Amino acid sequence: MGTKTETGKAAKAEDNSEDNHEDRRGTGAGAAVDADVTDSGTTEPETDGEPEPDTPSEPEAQGAQGVGQGAAAIVSVGLGVVSLTGSWLGTVAAARETLVGQLETAANSTVATQVKEIYGDAWQTSALWGGLFALTALVIGVVVLARPAFGTPGAGQAPWIKSVAWGGVALGVIGLLLAVLKYTNVLLGLPATG
Repeated sequence: MGTKTETGKAAKAEDNSEDNHEDRRGTGAGAAVDADVTDSGTTEPETDGEPEPDTPSEPEAQGAQGVGQGAAAIVSVGLGVVSLTGSWLGTVAAARETLVGQLETAANSTVATQVKEIYGDAWQTSALWGGLFALTALVIGVVVLARPAFGTPGAGQAPWIKSVAWGGVALGVIGLLLAVLKYTNVLLGLPATG
């Protein structure tokens, strides 16, 4: 009987020493016990066995929207530059107008009529096409800047997209202003023919 009592006391003493050892480790021991150890040796919190839903992460969704907005902003800048420098379409339209003016002008017409029909109409046609490119650049730039207001609430827009879109808006405004001044002969009007 003495050995059973001694064995029971020894088992109790061993249990008490394990409890005391866990208490000395502190409160962090409970967190370590609740975590699973992965193959790489790091710990991950346990899940309740529920699989996580397969939803696209928010940066991926914003990236997809940002691609379209960024492309539109770059197109806006490109069209603004074209409105200032001229386009192939505007050049062809102006050349056509020059040809039409030459065909419709009689040989005995006054110099003022010849200048207006041959050069003036071509100048205005070139200004008109420049204005159309500028207006398109302006509209696209404004749409890109206004897009976040109509999109996902709280979704921001990359700073470079805003900067490029503002560049497109500025080029569109300048191009539109120059086109109006050219079309109305305020800027580089036809020379006086006496």
